[in-house]
Amino acid sequence: MRNSNNLKATLAEIAAQCHNHLPLPEKPEADIVFSEPWQAQAFAMTVALHQQGVFTWAQWAQALSNEIKQDKSDDGSQYYHHWLNALEQLVLTKNLAIKQELHLLEDAWQLAIENTPHGQPLEINVQHALSQHNN
Repeated sequence: MRNSNNLKATLAEIAAQCHNHLPLPEKPEADIVFSEPWQAQAFAMTVALHQQGVFTWAQWAQALSNEIKQDKSDDGSQYYHHWLNALEQLVLTKNLAIKQELHLLEDAWQLAIENTPHGQPLEINVQHALSQHNN
């Protein structure tokens, strides 16, 4: 793997660290290509948490495998949704956050997206999301 201070890693490099037990999307041999920004962000968060020692690559491979196995109907198009769900489960398992906090932040992001004109920076207002969540 590349320098541990560098947050760049490819899926193939992570798979190698997982002793090739990491389920990969359709074209793992290609360079990383994300169809949406959130996929790259989820990937980067996973690499950063691993580098901070939150989980091992073997734990990550197991979590992602579990998520993928649960969705018998997936044709491979949901790979990064499974990735994000696996990351959420590890964050919860490792007590880095509680489910309510994660969903509150998710709601805050969604409200910001819905209420921000195109081209303007998003402003996340957790208090506003909390008030919407309680209604």
